[in-house]
Amino acid sequence: MTTTKFRPCIDLHEGKVKQIVGGTLNESGAVENFVSEKAPSWYAEKFSVDDLRGGHVIKLGPGNEEAAREALGAWPGGLQIGGGISLTNAADWLEAGASEVIVTSWFFDDEGRFLEDRAEALAREIGAEKVVIDLSCRKVEEGWKVAMNRWQTITEMAVDLKTIDHLSKYCGEFLIHAADVEGKCGGVDVPLVNLLGQWQGCAITYAGGVRGLQDLELINEASSGRLDATVGSALDLFGGSGVSYKNLLKWNQG
Repeated sequence: MTTTKFRPCIDLHEGKVKQIVGGTLNESGAVENFVSEKAPSWYAEKFSVDDLRGGHVIKLGPGNEEAAREALGAWPGGLQIGGGISLTNAADWLEAGASEVIVTSWFFDDEGRFLEDRAEALAREIGAEKVVIDLSCRKVEEGWKVAMNRWQTITEMAVDLKTIDHLSKYCGEFLIHAADVEGKCGGVDVPLVNLLGQWQGCAITYAGGVRGLQDLELINEASSGRLDATVGSALDLFGGSGVSYKNLLKWNQG
């Protein structure tokens, strides 16, 4: 039986490793939960030593190129990269050491309409297995919709099994942040986890609101172990008190 795995993350904002409240990110900044004194490479090296594969580096806005390259360089082939990825730079980031590229906003126009030809072009250019489609979303009346531009713009795209099935031909896996609970350590979006847990195709990593091992247990149970999860602000590595990195390693080892 599959088991939910903890996947690490390195969130970069203004060149530093940070944990922020996801829904507050805009051009003037964000509400910060934690700002690390350690370099991005320190985290990448730690995850490398512990062989924590499938984690991601996310560039939250401008000023993170150097920090992202430093993280990828510390563990070539070990981390995914997201934030401002498009057809013009995807191959460069793979060359810089990313295992896969994560894409959201570039797949949509300014009005939030999905541009399918871009998804096709990227999958053709670098191979679908090298693409992670980020369906980070916000709650709307009828369920959830993908949110782009630092999670501030709600697109036309519903997050449901039909959408996931349709897009799965363009990617090797999905990353889905529940933006409304991201960084709040207030618990996961249980209805969203229940929905995503029904998907039986490629891997999905869920992010948002994980407080500790009890939430990993919840995700594991609700998805029959099919969803993986990231832990950010609750993790002691990022100044949190909800769960220790040591215990997450133990969790992954069963």
